[in-house]
Amino acid sequence: MTTPTLFPELLWPLGAELGEGPMWHAAQQRLYFVDLKGHTLHGYDGADGRRHSWPMPAEICWLIARSDGDGFMAGLGNDIVRLWLEPAVRIEKLASPVAPYSGVRLNDAKADAAGNIWAGSMHDTEVTRKDGKLFRLGADGTLRIMVEDYQICNGPALSLDGTLLYHSDSLPGETHVYAIGADGTLGPQQLWRRFDGAVEGSPDGMTVDSEGCLWIAQWGGSRVCRYAPDGTLLATIAMPVKQPTSCVFGGPDLKTLYITSAHQGMDAGQRADDPLAGALFSVRLEVGGVPGATYG
Repeated sequence: MTTPTLFPELLWPLGAELGEGPMWHAAQQRLYFVDLKGHTLHGYDGADGRRHSWPMPAEICWLIARSDGDGFMAGLGNDIVRLWLEPAVRIEKLASPVAPYSGVRLNDAKADAAGNIWAGSMHDTEVTRKDGKLFRLGADGTLRIMVEDYQICNGPALSLDGTLLYHSDSLPGETHVYAIGADGTLGPQQLWRRFDGAVEGSPDGMTVDSEGCLWIAQWGGSRVCRYAPDGTLLATIAMPVKQPTSCVFGGPDLKTLYITSAHQGMDAGQRADDPLAGALFSVRLEVGGVPGATYG
């Protein structure tokens, strides 16, 4: 069976070392995303393309809106913090899932419909070590370790009905799925899809569309792909960069897929061959996304 191939539009050739964590803010009609290694939070206005940047004091890993509309939640190095951007950047530490000076940091995160945050961690340099964990920060502020022994935690996403959590371990190229109990606990880990790294790259950030299908950025694979809930490949976005990192739906109709990318780990020759690495892209799609969940 042939699947359609789509092509993205270049929005911002900012050259992020590790562009990640895209989040659409519907009230502001703004895309937020991070340059994790560049210690910078970026904003891109969907209406007119205006660009914004806020330096951060540590590796900024992700951003999630709060249900009360008062600032954001963010992963900042080892900590989960409350973050305000206006009138000036202000940070309040709320939890420390990762021990300082351990070499481990936070990575991807998403909120669920109940107002909880699911956040992963990984060893920043020795990526083969199984130091990564999946945490849940409850809407009530309680922090729990939900899954251990991950190498590179990436891309949590939730099914439309909130009963399934998808989560990737990028280094072995595996995406797992867990049933979520009524009390928020996770069922046994099940392999959802294994990726051929030589052909497909590694599964990175992901999002779910309004039909319950998953869009997964594939680091090293130069593509973002749409999969049915059973793992069947449905469509491919051919990326002009080697390392797409994550994606999220945005725009007034949630039919614009925004895609981040990275140049992390590239030498001078590789960057010359991949001049748009680290840029922000978008693709207009017929299918839309769903509004992003908030914390609290």
